[in-house]
Amino acid sequence: MVVYASHRRTDSSPKRAAESQSEFLARIAGSFWDQVRDVINEWWTHLPGQEQPHMRSRLLDRNSDTNVYSALWELYLHEMLLSSGCTVEVEPPIGAHGTNPDFLVTREDKQFVVEAKWTVQRLDDVAANRQLPSVLLDAVDGVPSPNFFLSYRIHQLGSGTPSQRRLKAELKSWLAGLNPDQVIAAKEPYPQHVWREGNWHLSFEAIPRSPDRRGDEAGRTIGIHPAVTCCNDESVQVRAAVKEKGRKYGDLGLPFIVAVGRAGIFPDDEDVETALYGTSVECVRTRTPAFDRWPDGYWTATYDHSHRWVSGVLTVNNPAPWTWAKNTPTLWRSSDPDSLPAPVLPVCETAQLVHPHIRHQPSADPIHTVLGLPEDWPIGAPFPRRRRNSEG
Repeated sequence: MVVYASHRRTDSSPKRAAESQSEFLARIAGSFWDQVRDVINEWWTHLPGQEQPHMRSRLLDRNSDTNVYSALWELYLHEMLLSSGCTVEVEPPIGAHGTNPDFLVTREDKQFVVEAKWTVQRLDDVAANRQLPSVLLDAVDGVPSPNFFLSYRIHQLGSGTPSQRRLKAELKSWLAGLNPDQVIAAKEPYPQHVWREGNWHLSFEAIPRSPDRRGDEAGRTIGIHPAVTCCNDESVQVRAAVKEKGRKYGDLGLPFIVAVGRAGIFPDDEDVETALYGTSVECVRTRTPAFDRWPDGYWTATYDHSHRWVSGVLTVNNPAPWTWAKNTPTLWRSSDPDSLPAPVLPVCETAQLVHPHIRHQPSADPIHTVLGLPEDWPIGAPFPRRRRNSEG
């Protein structure tokens, strides 16, 4: 048994809005994605046999993308630890509160515990509610448009779901009457099309593709979505994640690392610095500006002393199979003098508070080398362009 069965796949179109992440990974055709599935299958076999069925079930979960990404994050961590020369026990029975952390790790006769946490940056609730339903997004993306991208604007979201067939037919007819070269030469606002049905009101704008990008009917038709904003301070999210995991198992008597996979639009390490070591501020009371930190970080605030139980926080920005060989893990070491020292793996960059600044040290070994993958893995294009067959 494997996670992804080997069979001939023919659908190489990008992920559809209504498609779950597990369905996409199982469906998508192409050498790029075959490499991803092969590595996931291989890494899955490195788990203890009793853990494999549960991990496989999570990776194939069609009802929760979060569960899939959390499983991928744990699979990556398990493999990264193994590849770093560690022995890894999954869910060891050592928690003080009747629950078990994810990994008990042994390296060079020293043990430490790693607990995984997947986080995702949330969009503003108002903006999220102003997005088209996934079935309509897929309908628009399903309109063949080799010469134009489309942007759309929502004037009114109606009730129910309007006819996808009529929407596609109307857009197809409108685009068929446009010439991209004439639109570019006119140097006027791009053509727009207003669509109304029931109490739905949308408008579309046709943006000419550059000549070298035309003819691909397999790509996405929507080129620009309405702008959205993020509602949360990511430093708050990171701090909350570490707090949640840091107190979950009590004092384990071993170095304890919370591994946070950070999915976001623009994940910024400054947010992690703020979450763990406090907000950086500039003092202007002297002629020469000086920097300090507010005591509002996970390890620097006035808090329950259980925060010393967390020896370090390991982060990777946007970890996913296509970034596994590229994004270097960072180990943020505790600034609490009572914390047990966090072990440093050669694959990790390290960050340490040297008040008020953060001292960074590069990793000794590149992540792709440790994982045994080429630096540019997965090799090739995820969505190779396909041109229309010429006629005549």
